[in-house]
Amino acid sequence: MLKSIKGIFSWKLTLLLSLISIIILNVFSFYGLYTNKFYFFKVDNYIFPILSLVHLVFLYVMWFKIEERELSDVPMRNLEYALYVVSLVYLFKIIETVITLLSYGDYDNHLIPETFLPIGIIMLVLYTLLFGMTFLTYSYRKQLVGTYIFDDRNQHIDTWNS
Repeated sequence: MLKSIKGIFSWKLTLLLSLISIIILNVFSFYGLYTNKFYFFKVDNYIFPILSLVHLVFLYVMWFKIEERELSDVPMRNLEYALYVVSLVYLFKIIETVITLLSYGDYDNHLIPETFLPIGIIMLVLYTLLFGMTFLTYSYRKQLVGTYIFDDRNQHIDTWNS
């Protein structure tokens, strides 16, 4: 199944879709679905954009490593480990958006903007796409950049004859 997905999404398209999703979702992180307004003075709205910086740096490192045909290194590994945590935030945002969309019927007596469902569905699709593209990027990293086995490299270095 992964081969068919990789047939549709090349590594460049995967990185590009991730980048586009992050940019759009950073804008939507300030948007209030229930009120149809942007809130720039709420501290909670800055959590996603700050955490997405880890993802943006990882995308840049991936692009650079693939284009320059470099191997993986310890900083890239640490960045990927940080991105695992950020992926959990993406999963949380998917669940939060689903719960928000399912609450639509709870507010029948209130005035909900017409943009609630369309924007909410777009946000859900983008979060899900970003979550999937993140794991596809991990797969491309393993395939194109290499694994994170560093102990074997260190065993072939002769420091006494340098």
